[in-house]
Order: sequence, then C-alpha cells, then structure tokens
Amino acid sequence: MKTEEIIRKVPKVLLHDHLDGGLRVETIIDLAKELNYKKLPTHDAEELANWFYVGANTGNLPEFLKGFEHTCAVMQTKEGLERIAYEMIEDMYNDGVCYVETRFSPVFHTQKGLYHEDVINAVLEGLERGKSDFGVGYGLILCGMRNMKNTLEVAELAVNYRKQGVVGFDLAGEEGGYPPKKHIDAFQFIQRNNFSITVHAGEAFGKESIWQAIQYCGAHRIGHATRLIEDIVFDENENIIALGDLAQYILDKRIPLEICLLSNVHTGAIDKIENHPFKKLYDKNFRVFLNTDDRLMSKITLTSEYVLATEYFDINLDDIEKLNLNAMKSAFIPHEKRLYYIYDVIKPGYQEMREQLLSLKA
Repeated sequence: MKTEEIIRKVPKVLLHDHLDGGLRVETIIDLAKELNYKKLPTHDAEELANWFYVGANTGNLPEFLKGFEHTCAVMQTKEGLERIAYEMIEDMYNDGVCYVETRFSPVFHTQKGLYHEDVINAVLEGLERGKSDFGVGYGLILCGMRNMKNTLEVAELAVNYRKQGVVGFDLAGEEGGYPPKKHIDAFQFIQRNNFSITVHAGEAFGKESIWQAIQYCGAHRIGHATRLIEDIVFDENENIIALGDLAQYILDKRIPLEICLLSNVHTGAIDKIENHPFKKLYDKNFRVFLNTDDRLMSKITLTSEYVLATEYFDINLDDIEKLNLNAMKSAFIPHEKRLYYIYDVIKPGYQEMREQLLSLKA
C-alpha cells in the first residue's frame, strides 16, 4: 500500500482550514455565473485552479491573500454559502478527516445584502447537512480581521452562536502593522465568556506577535507560529540547546501550534519546506500538528500535507497518529467529545491500519 493511500485512509483532524480558501473551482465558476460576477480570470476549471495556485505561490502573504477577492465575491448568497460548507465536509470525508474546524470572517459576505446572522446560519446549515450525510464532525471559528475595527462585533457573534456550532474566535489577516493587542476588547469579551481563542501569529511577523497573542489576547492556540524559532537557540548541528522564556512557556503550558508546512512556503514565512521548524518543535515535544490553511490556493489536502512531512521529515505512521492526537486534544469542542474521537475513532483507526499492513506483509 502506498504512503499516500495509507495516510488518506487513517482518521485525521484538521483545525486550521479557511472556508473561503478551500472552494472547489467548479463551484466558483457556477456561483460566478449565478451572481453575474465578471472578474474571474478564466471560466476553465483547470486554468482557474492553476491561476489560484500560481498567484498564491509567490512567497508573499499580501499577494497570497489576493485570491480571496474572487472566492469571497461568489460567497454572497445563502444558497452559495450553504453549498460551499457542505462541499467542504464532503471533501473532508473523501480525505479521511474525521473532525474539522473551519474558519471564515462573516464580514466579507454581506455585499449582496445578507446580514451577518444570515451568513453564519447558511454556513452552519451546510456544515450540519454535511455531517449528517458524511459523518464528519465539525466546529466553526469566526475570524476578526486585523485591519478592521469591528472585531468586537465578530467576537459577540461567535459567542452568540456557541450553542449552534461556532466553537471559537480567531484574528486573521496581514500581521505587519496590525498587532493583535489593538483588538484587546474583542479578546477580553471572549475571555469573559469562557470561550476559545486562536490567533494567527508568527507567520509574517516575529516572535513578538506570538507573545502578544498569548499574553495580551489569551490565545489558547496559535496559528502558524513559524517565527517561534527566533526564541530558540541551536548548536552548529541544528540541535536545540536552549529555549527562550516564550518558547519554554508555550512548551510548558502545552499551547497548541497549528502548523501549515506548504502554506508557509507559499506565503514566504519559510523559504523552503526542509527549513521549516516543524520537526524540531515536534522532537522537542511541543504540541504541534499539521493543517492545510488554504486548500484551493495551495492545491493541498491534509493527506498531501502529511505526505510532504513523511518526505521531508521522515515521520512514520506512529508520528502521524501522535500528531493527530495532538490536534484532537487541542480542538475547541467539549472534553468528552474529544475523548470520543480519540478513543473511538482515531486510536482504533490507526490500529486497524497497522493490522492491515501486517496482513499484507504476511
């Protein structure tokens, strides 16, 4: 059995996935026609997929984010949003994902007159219908944007929908010039309501961004955290010899790091995959796990992200299981639900795969 087939079949957990960065190109074309949206560079599915990939693969985060103009432009109707959310769950099922947390910002989907509540309800309906049809668990994270002043409003929406499937609040968008502490009122609101926080930090900006996200904003998880490497000392053989106070705190407090290997190359956070700090952090027992970030832009699935990790960092099936257990422990759903996925889905799934592989060798 090939590595890719093995990884696709075993249960996986995805916690950092952007709904507006993972649309099917056929769906974009269909919705553009329905909305009479004329700005797509092409209506050929293969060419459009390549356009998104080439545009994203520039090594520059602002350039990477330009593709979202088109995806958000077609996510402006209840029907379209519901379809996109449903198809995302189907795509997860086909990729062997047993639980997914997808995220988006409702503020980008009101151009045609929808209210924020309309947007969130439509996405949740699609996710729930997908769960019913495919059995994939989900949580929805609402994103405030670093360059906007309405993050408190998004935080309030997140808390208002906590009983319907919203599991947390995120701060996303370009890091440079938009420090997370500028949105302290939104984060304090979330904290007062005993809700969950993840923050994009340490991707395009340094370790200070990660420190702010944790100590000012109370982040329970960090998205990317690539620049945490700035707080770690290595010897000439690239072995870790000392951790700075921030890195030690993250390790000690088991703060999860949402690692996105391929995306970090595409946005320029890392020059090439082999230089990604993922494996060094994993070997030091930081709570890391792998994610897709933007499946459309990076032409990626969670399976292909893990395949990359096997090729560049020599991880094996036991490592992949541990990474997915790390992810499940870090999910923003109740403790008993996490235990269900760990003991009833993930561990049995990997044991079954080991038995299959043994029987093939026999």
